[in-house]
Amino acid sequence: MMPTVTRSTSMARRVALSSLIGTTIEWYDYFIYGSAAVLVFGPQFFPGDDPTASTLAAFATFAVGFLARPIGGIVMGHFGDRVGRKSMLIISMLLMGGATVAIGLLPNYAAIGIAAPILLVVLRLVQGFGVGGEWGGAVLMSVEHAPRGRRTFYGSFAQMGLPAGIIFANLVFIVVVNVVSPEAFAAWGWRLPFLLSAALIVFGFVLRFKITESPTFTGVKDTGSVEKQPLVALVTRHFKPLALASAASIAAPALGYLILVYMLSYGTAVLGLSKTTMLWLIIGGAAVWFIVIAVSAQVADRVGRKKVFLAGALLVAIWAFPFFALVDTASPALILLAFAVGTSAIAMMAGPQAALVAALFPPAIRYSGASVAYQIGSIIGGAFAPMIATALYAATGTSVLIACYMGGLGLLSFVALLFLREEKDADNIPDVVAADAPNSIR
Repeated sequence: MMPTVTRSTSMARRVALSSLIGTTIEWYDYFIYGSAAVLVFGPQFFPGDDPTASTLAAFATFAVGFLARPIGGIVMGHFGDRVGRKSMLIISMLLMGGATVAIGLLPNYAAIGIAAPILLVVLRLVQGFGVGGEWGGAVLMSVEHAPRGRRTFYGSFAQMGLPAGIIFANLVFIVVVNVVSPEAFAAWGWRLPFLLSAALIVFGFVLRFKITESPTFTGVKDTGSVEKQPLVALVTRHFKPLALASAASIAAPALGYLILVYMLSYGTAVLGLSKTTMLWLIIGGAAVWFIVIAVSAQVADRVGRKKVFLAGALLVAIWAFPFFALVDTASPALILLAFAVGTSAIAMMAGPQAALVAALFPPAIRYSGASVAYQIGSIIGGAFAPMIATALYAATGTSVLIACYMGGLGLLSFVALLFLREEKDADNIPDVVAADAPNSIR
């Protein structure tokens, strides 16, 4: 007898809201590091005579977090497929929150010397490990709880947590930068956004503890079909969709981190705009990002996830040169336009991404498949984007090569997506789990 997967609409809504709030908190933790890397980490942890070298060193610690993300995705994906989605989400939040608070308490280079940057790197690795397992669990809880025909939209709630985290992180930094003096900010003010995470993590933990396990995973357990080695099964039996989904996931984080991290440095150091102005512009872009994710997900539920995703990747490639042409005017209004269109392109990919990637893999290895694909794309696209952009500008004194880099990554994701097969079943995460379905329990 085939197991029936029971889904509750009220629980689906609660899980979607939990995913939004939980991922907002985790991305807040992750992005305050990016803002601090631009605003304070260089002189605090990597003092030197060359400001560019100091900034590059700070960006390097930002990139280090990405190196731990696939490890977190693999480890938490393994246990998420064997033990459950919910428990991994709770663990990821505790890891992220603990590391963030510890960074806020970490002495700087002047206090403890070389130990300061070493400990900073270690804590960033813990952050990366935690967030590496966050995305797969959050999107699967939303998608697998969601009603048929609405799974792209419900899955997008976890995606909306990213721009929401950006907005929250930058608002906190704006308040701190404007309330305390520059001297006080450098001495202790920068620590406040990190310490605030302690209260947020307690709230997020309670919220996630109250939701129920994914009904799809419950179906896997009930049939005794839990995969003992999900990563092995993923690589040996589903390598093609894994590789294509990873490549398709490159463009969004690349453009995202160029706007969120590099533009904060570029706008202040090259264009001469104030830190507060750049932070507000990033918040404006993130607000558009948040709204377009919800819209694009609903459109994708009607016309197809792949079509919407392709449109976003193509827009990244097309917008690369106009983006920098507008930014280089140093006009806040035109920069906001550049950011708004750029974040719209990211959102058009992010909206359908959760459900599109989830449908590529059977339930028994879905956490591993979704996590690894997303994190590989994030590393290739986002990890080194601020460093590469900084180095290209330092070498050429122009943004032309940065635009070429951005456009090239957009084309790469577009081409990869062309070869990625979208499941034709309405959602391919069946309410009745059939053994002969493409993504059935095995």
